[in-house]
Amino acid sequence: MSSASGEGLVVVAPLRLEGWALRRGAPGSRVLRTGVGQRRSRTASGRIGHISGGAVAVAGFAGALAPELAPGDVVVATEVRGAGEPVSCPAADLVASMLRRAGLPVHTGPIVSTPRVARGAERVRLAATGAIAVDMESAWLARGCAGRPWAVVRVIVDTPGRELHRPIATAFGGIRAFGALTRAARVLADWSGAVQSRRVVLANPRASCAGVERAIDIVERALVRHGAPLYVRRQIVHNSHVVEELEARGVVFVDEIDEIPHGATVVFSAHGVSPEVRLAAERRGHRVIDATCPLVSKVHAEARRFRDAGYTIMLVGHAGHDEIEGTFGEAPDSIHVIADQDEAHRVEAPDPARVAYLTQTTLAVDETDEVVDELRERFPNLAGPRTDDICYATQNRQDAVRELAAVVDAIIVIGSANSSNSKRLVEVAERAGCRARLVDGITDLDPGWLADVRTVGVTAGASAPERVVQGVVAALEALGPVEIVENPGVRENVRFNLPAELRGG
Repeated sequence: MSSASGEGLVVVAPLRLEGWALRRGAPGSRVLRTGVGQRRSRTASGRIGHISGGAVAVAGFAGALAPELAPGDVVVATEVRGAGEPVSCPAADLVASMLRRAGLPVHTGPIVSTPRVARGAERVRLAATGAIAVDMESAWLARGCAGRPWAVVRVIVDTPGRELHRPIATAFGGIRAFGALTRAARVLADWSGAVQSRRVVLANPRASCAGVERAIDIVERALVRHGAPLYVRRQIVHNSHVVEELEARGVVFVDEIDEIPHGATVVFSAHGVSPEVRLAAERRGHRVIDATCPLVSKVHAEARRFRDAGYTIMLVGHAGHDEIEGTFGEAPDSIHVIADQDEAHRVEAPDPARVAYLTQTTLAVDETDEVVDELRERFPNLAGPRTDDICYATQNRQDAVRELAAVVDAIIVIGSANSSNSKRLVEVAERAGCRARLVDGITDLDPGWLADVRTVGVTAGASAPERVVQGVVAALEALGPVEIVENPGVRENVRFNLPAELRGG
């Protein structure tokens, strides 16, 4: 079924003008015009469930309560108030993110419905309750939407400073609101086009590993002990949600040591740093707390061992990644960074009999094996680490994705764009013959990509919090009924000690 025409979308709109705008944007939609006000909305709510189709959108115009709203802005209700107990709108985050990607100015928050037009002091009173927009129908109409995906989407037509009883303001706001409502209807049609029942299979293990949890715990404890601002060199882990939440609590992320005031406390990220960075921090009098993952520290120690033994070191990984920069800094005169088989085939060593390899901890196992095999072909005496450098969490998550790829139509990998281990999960899935997509969270979720997917796998990179996984699963529930299945997998019970100065308490 094509979503471009809006087939399957049921739109509930009070006014004829609103229905016209919605039909223009989604010509194949079923539009139920309810009339204005509480009484008509109550009557219409009983008819919604009898209209066949996919998703239901209660849509139309509204008045602004929040001062930042302007005519033409779109409000997606997180809950509707005014008809008894507030009703939560579970599809709000997904629909809002789709509208934003379409270029519309979108706000999310509570919408309150009133029996009559709210003006002047009444708007001030309603704004004080935390609602951001007001209409006369949504709270009653929402009662009839149960049992299918639904959302409340209203476009601002007037504001406290430009109320509807002022003719010029009415004309200005109406024109902008009509255009925005038409554009919003196209997006709502796309949303409805992806609605169907699905099976959601969750990979195990998934999400944050022991090294990531330790690094975040270190920053949180350091904040309690030393207060804000607390400086962290580079992102503590490569995940935007973690970084944003810590920034809100007073953490300041910097690229280099010279951006930090002399003598301030600094945390080194989980990816590790070079000896040069440590020396710079010492010279500037910083109190240093090291959150380097112990498995990364192991690679650093191996680099020093091979350097001291006179080996040329082939470091398999991605140049420019924080982890590679730190490891490279342990032996800059001895290390060659190797990205792929082609580079492994071309690299030279002063003494071919004394060559060793190390790897970034977050690489795809299959590709790394190919590169190491090529190096071993070139250098038969190739030495390596005493144990694999690719960490247990990376290996386990890749194995879980291979299992997932055999039983699903597509895989959603949750992780930030700069997360190496998350991107490798996408590659592993694709090599296993399953299409996959990396999303940072709900805001990246494209329902159109899932329109023909009946069984979808969900996993997350080792730097992504489990709460983001659950948010994405909740968003999938906004696309129709879901059966959630936990795939069996390896149970992880690894824990790493905190630095001595942060233990206890």
